[in-house]
Amino acid sequence: MQLSMWTYPWDVQDLGYDTVERELRERAGLNMISIATSYHAGRFLQPRSPHRKAFFPEDGTIYFKPTASRWADLAIQPKAADVIQAGGDVLGELIRRRDQGGLDVSCWTVCLHNTRLGMLHPEAVTRNAFGDPNFYNLCPSHPDARAYVRTLIEDVTHAYHPDRIELESPCFMGFAHEYHHEKDGVGLTAEDDFLLSLCFCPSCLARAAKGGVDGEPARRLVKQWITETCEQAVPQRRFPNFAASGLDTFGPWPELHAWLIWRSEPVTSLVEELREVAHPETKLLMIDLKDGWLGGCDLAALGKVTDGAILCAYDMQPHAVENLLAMGRTLLGPEKFLGTGYRLFFPEMSSAEILAAKVARAISGAVHGINFYNYGLVPAARLDWVRAALSGRAPDAMMS
Repeated sequence: MQLSMWTYPWDVQDLGYDTVERELRERAGLNMISIATSYHAGRFLQPRSPHRKAFFPEDGTIYFKPTASRWADLAIQPKAADVIQAGGDVLGELIRRRDQGGLDVSCWTVCLHNTRLGMLHPEAVTRNAFGDPNFYNLCPSHPDARAYVRTLIEDVTHAYHPDRIELESPCFMGFAHEYHHEKDGVGLTAEDDFLLSLCFCPSCLARAAKGGVDGEPARRLVKQWITETCEQAVPQRRFPNFAASGLDTFGPWPELHAWLIWRSEPVTSLVEELREVAHPETKLLMIDLKDGWLGGCDLAALGKVTDGAILCAYDMQPHAVENLLAMGRTLLGPEKFLGTGYRLFFPEMSSAEILAAKVARAISGAVHGINFYNYGLVPAARLDWVRAALSGRAPDAMMS
C-alpha cells in the first residue's frame, strides 16, 4: 500500500531532508512523500518551522526547475518559485534520495487553479453567464491553458521520473473558493454557487458547439436565475434537493442539462492528454471529491484515462468514508488504483481514535493507498496518530 503525506517544499527546506524523511518513515509509518510541484497562494500557519510561524507562498508558481526547450513556444509560461531558485531543487533531491533507498516520490500538482496566470492571461480563464472572469481558474477548454498543463506534466515527469503524479484541479472550480476577502451579502445557496461557477467563455461555447451542444440557451437561463437570486430580499432555495439529486436536478431544462453533461468533456479529454504526455513509468492519479461532478469531473470517465484516483474523505464520518470508497471502486472498476485522503486538522481530527476509526474503514475497503494532509501544517504529535491509525494501536501503547 502506498502511504503518503502531502508536503510543501518550503517545509522540507525549513526542517531538513533527513528530518522529513525520518519523521515520515519512522514516526508516521509512511513510505512515500507527496511533494507540491505546482501550487497556489495562501497564508499558512507553520507550527513546526524553526524559522517562522506564518508563510505566504508565491501565487501560481512551480516547485521544480523547468526545461526551457519544452516551454519555448507556449503563450502561458511557468515561474519557478523563489524558494526553489534560492534554496535548491527540493524535488530533485527527493528523487536522488529515493534512488538510494529513500521514500517514493509523488508529484502533487495543481493544474488550473492559478490566479497569477489568470491575471496575466484573462483570455484563458473561466467566465460566468455574465461574462465575468474567474481569475483563479484557467479554463480546461482554452487551448493555451491546456497546453500549459500538458507541458507541466510532460516536463516534470520526463525530467524527474517521479513514481506518480497527483492531479489537483484539472477542472472547473466553484464560485466560492477563499479568494482574497470574498464578499457575499446575498447569501448564495449551494445551487447559486454552482450556477455562478458554470463557464460560458468563448472557448467553452466553441468547443461545445463542435460537439453539437449549443451553450447560449443554457447561458441565458443561468443568467436569468442568478439575476432573480440577486433581486430577492432573502435567499430562497431554488432546488432544495440539489445536493442529493445532482445533475438530475436540471432534467426539466434540457438545454441546460445537455450543457452540464457536456462540461465533463474538456476535463476528461485534458486528463487523457496528460496521461499521453506523461512519462509511461509515472502513474497518473486524479485527486477528487465525492461531489467532483460540480467541477465537471466524471469519475467513471476519468478512470478510463488515468491510473486511478485519490478520493478525499474530508469532514466525513467513518460510515461515509466507507460509502465514498465503495462508490469510487464501482466507478473506477476493480483494476484501477483507489486511494483516499484524510486531513489532520483540528477539530476535524480531534483525537487519535477519530483518525483511527476513519483509517480503519479505508483499510477494510481494500484501498491501494492513503494520503494525509499536511506535514508542515500540523503539530508533530499528530504524526504519531497516523502511525497508530495505520497499525491499529493507540499512540500511547506504541510508545510504551
